[in-house]
Amino acid sequence: MTVVLKLGGSVVTEKDEPETVDRAALDAAASAVADAAVGNDIVVVHGGGSFGHHHAAEYGVSTTSGTRDPAGVRAVHGAMCRLNDAVVDALAERGVPAVPVHPFSAAARDADGVLSLPTEQVETLLGEGFVPVLHGDLVAHAGEGATVLSGDELVVELAPAVDADRVGVCSTVPGVLDEDGDVIDRIESFEAVASALGGSDATDVSGGMAGKVRSLLSLSSEAVVFGPDALGPFLAGERPGTTIDGGDAEVNQ
Repeated sequence: MTVVLKLGGSVVTEKDEPETVDRAALDAAASAVADAAVGNDIVVVHGGGSFGHHHAAEYGVSTTSGTRDPAGVRAVHGAMCRLNDAVVDALAERGVPAVPVHPFSAAARDADGVLSLPTEQVETLLGEGFVPVLHGDLVAHAGEGATVLSGDELVVELAPAVDADRVGVCSTVPGVLDEDGDVIDRIESFEAVASALGGSDATDVSGGMAGKVRSLLSLSSEAVVFGPDALGPFLAGERPGTTIDGGDAEVNQ
């Protein structure tokens, strides 16, 4: 079975404390992945949390607004590489054959914002028995310099490329919540849940939960959004939290 797993930046970092790993949460996530790694092909993607988002906000960089300041590019990308090192190390300590893959080195957006992300290296690494670990990053963007490439965008690009059987997004909440704070069992269109979705509760330049839902609705396969306590059950084959199934739905409605 092939699984694409996104670990939210707020799951593995203390998001309100710049460049601070939530060690207990990261260790728990790494242990869950280690338990599932035997007999499965896993691609891990992690968000920026307190590493990338604070630097991106400082330099005014988002998924649509870029920077041509090389110091800003180095700050954001460097922070994400440091977090990636921590995630890869946590997995490796538990026997997971994790290796880093840095999107900034390969991806690009054209002047219309269309993303090009070569995935052959990820496919080859999977075939050779590795667990590729990618992360939210910056991306070269024609006309903008460099903009943010979110982990959610990476999931959407990678899932069809590796023919993923399951797609999971581990967030700090137990699923996508409605206006009453209850978990929505299933989402099939953005319009149906738009009024319930807002931004994240800390600095997030990649769209918060609304951005996640929009991205996942563009997949042709189902995705599941769940909280940290449900990571083990998801990797064991269960469907905790919210199932998102856009099919051919228009995600921008």
